[in-house]
Amino acid sequence: MSKPARTGLPAIALAALGVVFADIGTSPLYAFREAFRPGFGIPLTPANVFAVLSMIFWTVTLIVSLKYVAIMLRFDNRGEGGVLAMLSWCMHRLRASPRMLWLGTVLGILAVSLFYGDAVITPAISVLAAVEGLAVARPALAPFVLPVALTIVVAVFLIQRGGTDAVGALFGPLMLAWFATLAVSGGLSVLQTPDVLWALDPRHALGFVVEHPGLAFVAAGAVFLCVTGVEALYADLGQFGPKPVRLTWFAIVLPALTLNYFGQGALVLRNPGAVHNPFFLLVPPEMVLPLTALAIAAAVIASLAVISGAFSATQQASRMNFLPRLRVIQKSRTRKGRIYIPVVNWLMLALVVFLMLEFRDSGSLAAAYGIAVSGDLLLASVLMLVTLPRVRGARSLRLLWLPFAVFALVEGAFLAANATKVLDGGWFPLLLAMAVFTVLTTWRRGIDIMRSKKRSGPRNAVDGLAMDLSGLQRVPGVAVFFSSSSTRCPSSFLHNLKHNGVVHETTIFLTAEFEDVPLVPEAERVQVQRGANGVIRLTAHLGYREDPDIQGILRLAARKGLVIKVEEASFFTSKPTVVSVSQRGLFGWRRSLFGWMLQNSTSVANYFRLPADRVIEVGTQVAI
Repeated sequence: MSKPARTGLPAIALAALGVVFADIGTSPLYAFREAFRPGFGIPLTPANVFAVLSMIFWTVTLIVSLKYVAIMLRFDNRGEGGVLAMLSWCMHRLRASPRMLWLGTVLGILAVSLFYGDAVITPAISVLAAVEGLAVARPALAPFVLPVALTIVVAVFLIQRGGTDAVGALFGPLMLAWFATLAVSGGLSVLQTPDVLWALDPRHALGFVVEHPGLAFVAAGAVFLCVTGVEALYADLGQFGPKPVRLTWFAIVLPALTLNYFGQGALVLRNPGAVHNPFFLLVPPEMVLPLTALAIAAAVIASLAVISGAFSATQQASRMNFLPRLRVIQKSRTRKGRIYIPVVNWLMLALVVFLMLEFRDSGSLAAAYGIAVSGDLLLASVLMLVTLPRVRGARSLRLLWLPFAVFALVEGAFLAANATKVLDGGWFPLLLAMAVFTVLTTWRRGIDIMRSKKRSGPRNAVDGLAMDLSGLQRVPGVAVFFSSSSTRCPSSFLHNLKHNGVVHETTIFLTAEFEDVPLVPEAERVQVQRGANGVIRLTAHLGYREDPDIQGILRLAARKGLVIKVEEASFFTSKPTVVSVSQRGLFGWRRSLFGWMLQNSTSVANYFRLPADRVIEVGTQVAI
């Protein structure tokens, strides 16, 4: 990824600190205390405190430092990261085996589905945990925690429409202050009880697992909360690059998190009564309110980052044909990729408010959080296990199969531990993941069937550049017909030919093909073919993170001799409607769901930002 020459590594690292690490940076608000939640039955003894701290440290080391920071950042798709980028990388290497390709795609879709559960729970739990500092500072304020948290969350979603560029520059400095506070508050506590550092010895964790497997299994469900937000390390790879992410993690984030977790453990060793909220009790009473304010700021930044991640994942899923076209609004004039998707924003807000009203405190939400994150990480590891043996010409990559097998084993154990909390809240991310998985697979299957039906039609099998158009009346003007295929006739052109019997002097078939890569080089983005019948085929190749702006496409086409003025052309699009002809295939409700999504998808005109007065939409029917 190229950066401006004046942008140095420290500046990029500071920006990464504000975006990449906000989510995992708020985990100390709740992760340690949840292990000793009264309902779990883990006795608050020095040995158990050492064991839990050891489990936290080595979980972070294994999953974050080793799996993601050291290894996963290597698996980029042309510089981009995230679950869908990884799925795209894997699909390229599984194409030779249809069965493995199908399995890899299913695993990837499941991982994406669980990611949305993570994205919805993060604002709820992080904001609630931060605002709960009010009750620590002033117990009389406890009844106001939920209303204040709800107000903050609603405000966070409301400001998405206008964009966050105005305050985005503050994210890095604020998170730097946050991690400095974590380090100082935890470090001072460790200095008072330095013996707590013996918990760095992994034998404390291993001994706990061997001697008390039942308690260790329960503790694992809470301990895993220390890695919530790890997916952001990978998802934001394309925005910052691996070097700033690695530097920031090892130089700032990891030391600060370690000091804070061990500081909380040291506090509980000195004062067992502090276990109900050791994070805020690390500081003197007069500092709890300022710490609460800083925690709320960090939670807001974490929420903004995860919401932005959900927008990006949704856009990628749409471009990879797992979702219909959606209305996407560019939020920033200077930064590419800063987008806003209204339907996702309002759905997430409704779900977050539901979660907060249903669970009411961060401790209750923690049960739902763990199962979403552990399931997501496990599926990513399994997907790599399926793909790595089939990577050709890269023996070093195939050797990573063993580490990923270890990761999958550990993450499977964490998932099993969190699965015991299904009735306590884990049902929510599972239910949401099932709904998202159904939507993604229904759309993908419906599109495949619809395209197969179109290809099998006798008229659509004709190559538009080879059609005999002699004898047809030519009318002046430029007509651009949008086509889903780069080899056949657009249905809108065939309908226009059938009903009007004319061909425009300049007739262009435009196809936008989204490749399963994030960005397509500008030199390879546009192709122009001219047929003997006067028809011109314009094919635009776009990455799943690129903007399908008609002005940009035509600007590149002009470089290849095809000059078109948007304000003088007529754009013909088609709007397909599903017609039921059989109970097989997309049966019953799934066919209805696909038809509903098809009708409510953003029109081609809006998607390509066409001028409304230059668009002619032709209705078509597709029998399924």
